[in-house]
Amino acid sequence: MTPNSSSAPHSSPSRRSFLASTAVAAAAVAGGVPLLAACGGGSRSERKDGATSGKEAAKILPTYVPQNVVEPDIPSKNGSSAGFTAAIAAAQLKTSVPEKLGKGGTVRIMAPLWGSPPPSDNPWYKAMNEAIGVTTQWQNQDGNTYDEKLGAVLASSDIPDVVVVPGWNLTGKIPSAVNAKFADLGPYLSGDRVKDYPNLAAVPTDAWQRAIFGGALRGIPMPAPFVPNIAPFYRQDVFARRGWQVPKSADEFLAWAKEATAAKSKVWACDDMKWTAFQVFGVFPGSDKALWWNMVDGTLVNRIETQEYLEALEWTRKLYAGGFVHPDAFAQNQGDSGNRFTSGQVLVYNNDLSHWYSKTAEQAKQNPEFKISAMDIFGADGSAPKLFAQQPAGIFTFVSKKASEAVVRDFLAIANFCAGPYGTKERMLVDYGIEGTHFTYQKGLPVKNDTGLNQVTSAFDLTGDPAPYIAHPDHPDIARAQVEWQQRMGAFTTKTSFYGLTVTEPSQWTNLADDFEQLEDDVVRGRKKVSDVQQAVSEWKSKGGDKLRDWYRKLLDETGSAAN
Repeated sequence: MTPNSSSAPHSSPSRRSFLASTAVAAAAVAGGVPLLAACGGGSRSERKDGATSGKEAAKILPTYVPQNVVEPDIPSKNGSSAGFTAAIAAAQLKTSVPEKLGKGGTVRIMAPLWGSPPPSDNPWYKAMNEAIGVTTQWQNQDGNTYDEKLGAVLASSDIPDVVVVPGWNLTGKIPSAVNAKFADLGPYLSGDRVKDYPNLAAVPTDAWQRAIFGGALRGIPMPAPFVPNIAPFYRQDVFARRGWQVPKSADEFLAWAKEATAAKSKVWACDDMKWTAFQVFGVFPGSDKALWWNMVDGTLVNRIETQEYLEALEWTRKLYAGGFVHPDAFAQNQGDSGNRFTSGQVLVYNNDLSHWYSKTAEQAKQNPEFKISAMDIFGADGSAPKLFAQQPAGIFTFVSKKASEAVVRDFLAIANFCAGPYGTKERMLVDYGIEGTHFTYQKGLPVKNDTGLNQVTSAFDLTGDPAPYIAHPDHPDIARAQVEWQQRMGAFTTKTSFYGLTVTEPSQWTNLADDFEQLEDDVVRGRKKVSDVQQAVSEWKSKGGDKLRDWYRKLLDETGSAAN
């Protein structure tokens, strides 16, 4: 069975891509529903900005009822995924949904899709509909431009019954639109109500906490491990052949990069390493704006105000200035870093942990000597790293406020089916489709044919997912390596003040820091100076950053942290 793709297809997306839909979403909220007020009077349930945690969240969150349908070969530890290294024979697959929960209705679902959508009447859709007891009508949209489509849909009066919203689109006015346009699922899922949907009851509480928007449980979360998901990958085969040791400090990496780069031979030490630099220097996460803030010695500090942030940019700048980074990375949007890595033009690049498996599988036949591994993240001075937790859910599925109870329950039947864990018939159908039509067993392993590759997409997987796991029975060594890397990194990972919370910022400040990613990219490439960042931070403070700090501090005082 395939791995559970708990990481989104764009695992470390450009923050610029978040912004395209915010203006349209603002119109969606302004056109008939009041814009959200700043955190002031009114009860938390009435407020549409801020966040909900502590006792108020406890009233909303579903009861957690874990499942052990199949025991993992590698149990979760330090926040890691669980690991499975062996395939499960068809005769041994368990049943997690003993009877159809769907009542025969029709549910319209809009979701991003990377690739060509299959025909609407394909056998996989039909099999899923029959198994669940619901007719689905998919409105698949190009994942690369999904933010634009999402903004347009939220601005319209015709919102599909169900809409998938990736976490990287939850910026600007999008969270406000979510609060205004989507239903409260608490009456169906809060407390013991979730027991009507056992697979959803087994979703970790941290992920559900993240699905609270505007004081209500609005989303079905796609759970993710909280340990860092961006890994610095290196060509283990080339390192072994050249006798290189894996660097264990920032200075060692620079020294190795100088030795490894041979530009005349079209070999560069690395691709852009900014995201790894943030990890090496202990910078607060940049993937979610609430995680930019953390209490430090009694003061709430933003990542852009820290010395570590500046040091990470300066170190990355040295890699570029030394000529150690591939020229296409300097140019940006030129080619693909993964292809540069597999071709041998770069020896280190950073990307989502899933690349460990995907690149191994991709190169297995065409380049048998190829071997990829991930460096353990090191502290800048060679000491233990100081890592910070990512959000425990990264993609959410919402139901329109206009949907009837029948539609809501039919959708929950879909989500519960799709959240079937590894080792179940439900998971097998979601991941592989129909045996004989979409896949066959080869040497005990399910292998998709061309029909399966074209039809069995990630569509249903986005509507519901079990607790994070990694399963690669065709490459069990990679599954084990991925989970054990997470476990090692998890030992050095701590949760910041707003971990696990979905925070809706006041509209006047929500785009305040939008220009920083472009500034970061300009600094590391030598187009701007670190002093320009310091000036930008000063302007950020005066334009509202300090007021936003006060707002976040008040929010923390009122709600408390969800980190534990």
